[in-house]
Amino acid sequence: MTMTTLFDLFERLTSLMRIWHREHPLLADLQPVQLSALEYLARCNHYSDTPLAVTEYLGLTKGTVSQSLKVLEARGLIEKRQDLHDKRSVHLALTPAARELLAAVTPPDFLAMAAAEMGPDAVELERLLGELLRTVQRQVDVPGFGQCKTCRFHQHRDGEAFCGLTQEPLGRPSIELICREHQPRDEAA
Repeated sequence: MTMTTLFDLFERLTSLMRIWHREHPLLADLQPVQLSALEYLARCNHYSDTPLAVTEYLGLTKGTVSQSLKVLEARGLIEKRQDLHDKRSVHLALTPAARELLAAVTPPDFLAMAAAEMGPDAVELERLLGELLRTVQRQVDVPGFGQCKTCRFHQHRDGEAFCGLTQEPLGRPSIELICREHQPRDEAA
């Protein structure tokens, strides 16, 4: 496979995702960036649910993300909550309406059907795409936003999950979520 072919495949799949988004009746009032923000907030942990983290994850300008978050808040899809320890910080939370919307539209039906048809090859494809993503992130030095339990800071103390970076215990749901502070174990220095 040539890099042009790989690029073409990603470009075509991205186009199909845009078409799906544009034609889905539940997404008619949402811009793609707004859906991406909701999807991110559904998967991130409490260290990563801030407007700045959304901006970093999406790789967009602060202004674009700020406007998108205002629209989502006005539509009742997210709520802003003041940080309990730092009154200057704000955390973002999905509302039940946002969770229902995401449950209804993700993953896209066409993608789920294709993966089911591929059978075991879909599992291998997911593994390979994950490795491609990690390699690209390492090479261009962008934040990893990886799953907490795969981070070099993830530890166990007294039988419980613990973050070595923040020095805080972690609840079970937290370790399954993605974190903006993630560093792969193999990069431990």
